[in-house]
Amino acid sequence: MTFKDTEELRILTEAEEICDEIWDEVIGWDYFVRDTVGKQLVKAADSIGSNIAESQGRFHPSDVINFLYYARGSLKETSFWLRRVKRRKLMSEAKCNQIMERITNLAPQLNAFIQSQRKRKSQQTNKPTN
Repeated sequence: MTFKDTEELRILTEAEEICDEIWDEVIGWDYFVRDTVGKQLVKAADSIGSNIAESQGRFHPSDVINFLYYARGSLKETSFWLRRVKRRKLMSEAKCNQIMERITNLAPQLNAFIQSQRKRKSQQTNKPTN
């Protein structure tokens, strides 16, 4: 397994655990809250991991990086919805803080992975053509 594979697996696994943790909370909410805030939060959280996974199915380095950027955007969106959840007291403050901490820790890992993919792309495009 290469560094890329292990790094991708680690961030993907963390993203999956975060979205499952969010799902476990949201599924117990009443219909209105689940249908409004809950759907948005779950979709944003699920999108983090799905975009990381989709990036790994792409051939061109630019596509890989774009999907990782989408994952990063979804990470930011998830943070937004968690702040709404916390403010509206839809989840315990302790649970919200715990999930936010996981997201905060995932962000630099995802950024490092994006940076490694950008470096890899740069090395591929700067190869001599003799």
